[in-house]
Amino acid sequence: MKNENVKRGIALILVSSFGFALMGMFVRAAGDIPFMQKTLFRNTTAFFIALSILLHMRKKDRNALCIPKGALTYLILRSIVGSIGIFGNFYAIDHLNISDAAMLNKMSPFFSLLASFLFLSEKPSVCSIISLITAFSGALFIIKPSFEFTKVLPALVGFAGGAGAGFAYAFVRKLHTYNINGFLIITFFSAFSSLLSLPFFFLNYTPMTSRQVLFLCCAGISAAIGQFGITGAYFNAPSSKISIYEYSQILFSALLGFVAFAQIPDILSIIGYVIIIGTAIIVFVYNTTSSRQKA
Repeated sequence: MKNENVKRGIALILVSSFGFALMGMFVRAAGDIPFMQKTLFRNTTAFFIALSILLHMRKKDRNALCIPKGALTYLILRSIVGSIGIFGNFYAIDHLNISDAAMLNKMSPFFSLLASFLFLSEKPSVCSIISLITAFSGALFIIKPSFEFTKVLPALVGFAGGAGAGFAYAFVRKLHTYNINGFLIITFFSAFSSLLSLPFFFLNYTPMTSRQVLFLCCAGISAAIGQFGITGAYFNAPSSKISIYEYSQILFSALLGFVAFAQIPDILSIIGYVIIIGTAIIVFVYNTTSSRQKA
């Protein structure tokens, strides 16, 4: 792997993290609108952007729109769990500090390990199992379990969103073995998730001001930047080299949350951040060292 490719991957993942942080800010700034209505805007914007790129690619590659045999099942599974990830994340953004919502969403790499073991028959290492347990304990500091279910519900939903995102990443990795076009995965998922949102949109539609529509369009564009950035990042460099930089989203989200909404994470949330990010750093260093020893 060339150094310039790794640097490009890191740069793209930082752009992606900032894009997703901006998405969270715009979603929260859109105000008191049902979260499913917000997800519909996010997904349809991403769908049209991804589709336009895919159709442009098809002019040079006729197979850009082809779904290889056997891949459809994993496309559907990726879309189902990915939709759970987005719905959970948007609900959490509406009810928690956006940095807390982002941190719970960043539990996804650990859930990806679990999904790889359950569905892809990838045997986890001892380090992976320990990191999974440690990360879950860190999430408890953010969730703050209590007997007041209404208070803990947003954090639990955000946690479920992180699980959905993690399972989705595992299925994306499986789809890469079919050599399917990455933009086709994004297009299919965005369309699938939009269709799931439609019934809730019509049943609970809330009229919006032009300002709210603008914020939601900006959220969709920011999400597309995040999605394309992360796709390009992992195209240029392996996960072991760049995945740790995804946690920069927490810093971006905390900064934007403070500037836009005067949000400051409490001490328990900060402890949870330290545990989860610290665990991710240890796993990153361990994997990097192991790969060098094997080489």
